[in-house]
Amino acid sequence: MDYQDAPAFVQDFLIYMETIKGRSKRTVDGYYTDLRTMFRFLKVHKGLASMEDFHNIPIDDIPASFLQSITLHDLYAFLSFASRELLNNANSRARKVSCIKSFFKYLDTKANLLSENVAKDLDAPKIAKSLPRYLNLEESVSLLSHIDGTYKERDFCMVTLFLNCGLRLSELVGINLRDIKDDRLTVIGKGNKERTVYLNQACLDALSAYLAVRPRDGIKAPDQDALFISRHNRRINTRTVQKAIQKHMEAAGLDSSKYTVHKLRHTAATLMYQYGHVDIRLLQEILGHTNLATTEIYTHVDNNQLRDATTKNPLAGFQRTAEDKKPH
Repeated sequence: MDYQDAPAFVQDFLIYMETIKGRSKRTVDGYYTDLRTMFRFLKVHKGLASMEDFHNIPIDDIPASFLQSITLHDLYAFLSFASRELLNNANSRARKVSCIKSFFKYLDTKANLLSENVAKDLDAPKIAKSLPRYLNLEESVSLLSHIDGTYKERDFCMVTLFLNCGLRLSELVGINLRDIKDDRLTVIGKGNKERTVYLNQACLDALSAYLAVRPRDGIKAPDQDALFISRHNRRINTRTVQKAIQKHMEAAGLDSSKYTVHKLRHTAATLMYQYGHVDIRLLQEILGHTNLATTEIYTHVDNNQLRDATTKNPLAGFQRTAEDKKPH
């Protein structure tokens, strides 16, 4: 996306979020899509365009003066439209609210295009909390045991890093050879934040086995330093990783539609917390979470723990005697 069909003040905001605030290109593209949808709606809402061809309404002709006409009521009307007409769920609408608040804050405090930030009191929809889906220990072992094929060393190494280090998909594909020093791996996470991940013996063994067969010649520029290489002799991309792991999950008898690559990150965090009794703040550092609240979803307990807790109740063994059961 080059954002050329957006007004200058939107383009400036997107550049600011990427270059100054450090948001990823994917996140900024999401901001662009949400703002484009919002401005298309506002043009219809204010009688400046027709709903008939909504997805082709241009927004590059919107002047900066238009921003002064936007009210909090307009923003809630947009969220209502997103729910009723676009069928956005609460998570999607919450993402839109986050984008809108950041945008109007920028217009107010950085671009000085507003006399008042009308979005400062915009509330996000309540999102139902759900437990992260993850592989249990037995399923994790099964997945590792069923990795085979032409690229088995590479794929085994990738899955081992996912399950032991809790890496994001983007972090894994971005690893360079120079990022590995002894038992330390440097990764670039969300917001271009750098962190160090320590490699256990399983990771070191998997890396050693893969590096022994990793292509050395014919790797195309600029990917010579990439750790994971595709069959085209380029840095592996996210889709190739997803397809490879989907294949190995199916070989292990796991539902690949239920367990995505990101679920391996959930798995690593859950196993570290449940079996390794890793402190929640250490887990936050390992996963690269900015907010502790994000990490706290992994402090959930599974059904076996719940069952075990009830069996330990001191009244768990109480039974009425025959005498108690007689009617009085």
